Amino acid sequence: MRNRLSTDQYTNGILAGDRLILSRAITLIESRHPDDQILAQEVLATVLSQTGSFRSDSSIRVGITGVPGVGKSTFIETLGQYLTGLGHKLAVLAVDPTSQRSGGSLLGDKTRMETLSMNPNAYIRPSPAGDSLGGVGQRTRETMLLCEAAGFDIILVETVGVGQSETVVHGMVDFFLLLMLAGAGDELQGMKRGIMELADALAITKADRDNALHARRAQVEYRNALHLFPPTGTGWFPPVLTCSALTGDGMETVWQTILDHQQQTTSNGHRQRHRQAQQLAWFRSLLQYELANRFYTQPGMRDRLTAIEEQVQTGTLLPVPAVQQLLHEAA
Repeated sequence: MRNRLSTDQYTNGILAGDRLILSRAITLIESRHPDDQILAQEVLATVLSQTGSFRSDSSIRVGITGVPGVGKSTFIETLGQYLTGLGHKLAVLAVDPTSQRSGGSLLGDKTRMETLSMNPNAYIRPSPAGDSLGGVGQRTRETMLLCEAAGFDIILVETVGVGQSETVVHGMVDFFLLLMLAGAGDELQGMKRGIMELADALAITKADRDNALHARRAQVEYRNALHLFPPTGTGWFPPVLTCSALTGDGMETVWQTILDHQQQTTSNGHRQRHRQAQQLAWFRSLLQYELANRFYTQPGMRDRLTAIEEQVQTGTLLPVPAVQQLLHEAA
C-alpha cells in the first residue's frame, strides 16, 4: 500500500494541476475508511477558496443527460475537443447510480471517449460503482470542487443512468443540457416531460445526413412543446438546438448558448442564488443521510426494527406509535 500523502502535499499538488495527485485525492474522497475521510475533508477545506463555492468565475458547471442511444459520449468527446481547442481546461465527471446493476458502464464510456481521454487539457473521471445515488452525488460534488481547484474551468457532468440521477445532477450544475433524438417515439414522452422541465436547453443530436430533415422537424415540435411549460423564473427561455457529433456542426452554437445563459443569469443574480441554494440543498441531504445512517447503525437496531415491522404488518401495532417507540429507544 502506498504511503498516504499529507494535507499540504495533496493541496499543493492539486493547486499546481498535478493530474496524479488530483486522481489520488479523488480516490481519497471515494474511500470509506474513516482516516481517509478525515484527510479528504481537510484537503477540501484547504482548497475551497479556489473552487466555485467561493469564486463564481472559477468554472462553468454543465450537466448533460439524454436517453440511452442519444450519443452522450460521442457528443461530449466532440464538444470537449472543441472546447479544449478554444483553450479551455475540461473535466468530465459521470453520475451512474445504476452501475451496480449494469457493471462497468462508466469505464466503457471512458474508452469510447478515446481521443478526449488523451487530450492534455481534458480529464475524465468516472464515478464509483455500486453505491447509492446520494453517495455518488456527494462524491461527484466534492470531485467537482477538486477539479476546479486544479484549474479546470469547464466541468461536464454526465448522467449515465436514467431516472433520479437527472435531478441529482441538475442540483449541482449551472446549466443543464438535454440531448434528444428525432423520432424516438411516444414511449419516451412521459419520461421526457419531467426532464424537459429541468433543461436549460435541448439539443437534437445526430442532425446529419438523412436524419437532418427529421432533426429540423423535431426542433420545431420541441420548441412548440416548451411554450406549454411554466416559466422558469430566471428570465431564460430554453432554446432547442440541432447538432452532430459526427461532423461537429452545432457545437459552437451549443457553447455560445451556455455562455449566453451564464451571462444573463450572472447579470440578474440568479447564478449566485442558484449556487447558494445548491449548497444548502447539499447540506440538508447530507444531514438527512447521516441522521438515517446513525439511526440504522445503532447496536441492535436492525433486529428491533424487524420486530416492530412485523407488529405493524400484522396490525398489532399502529405505525405512529411504532415510529415513536423506535425514536424513543434510539434517543
